[in-house]
Amino acid sequence: MDKGLAHEESAFINFRRYVPDPKEHGFRWVDIKQLRFSAESVADRGLLATLIGHEQFWDDYARGGVLPDGTRHGPYWLRLITADLYEYISQEKAVQILREWMDPLWDVPTELDADLQREVFARLAAADGIYYLGDLGDEAIHDWGRVHDCFHEFVLIDRSVGRITLIVAADD
Repeated sequence: MDKGLAHEESAFINFRRYVPDPKEHGFRWVDIKQLRFSAESVADRGLLATLIGHEQFWDDYARGGVLPDGTRHGPYWLRLITADLYEYISQEKAVQILREWMDPLWDVPTELDADLQREVFARLAAADGIYYLGDLGDEAIHDWGRVHDCFHEFVLIDRSVGRITLIVAADD
């Protein structure tokens, strides 16, 4: 395993697939990366640090994909992200953040809702721990980081199956 984690699978939900008019929520997407860890792994903060050091984390989320020599993570400079920046939140709070991002007044298309339930909300429900990377402030934004209108990042730890899941929900 690379640095204690092994990339298992990824999923990508592009709202454009479900929404005919891109101006109506069509520039939103959710990226999901699952990695395995061993049962005897360290505490949550140690797992977060290991995730940050894993190449699957080195993604600018702006069509660059995973870049082994990357310096950006979403809108932020990668070097400025640490495990201590992640806030432990409840499942209810995570769902609230995502529902507000999606727009609570929006009637989500049935197929999109089913995919989000399976890929995102079911994973939130199964997690032992949910961590949220809040806004790191202007000093952490990289040179073209404002390409993301909204950027929400969750790390889910499910010790029962030895899985850590990185969920990024964003607009561009």
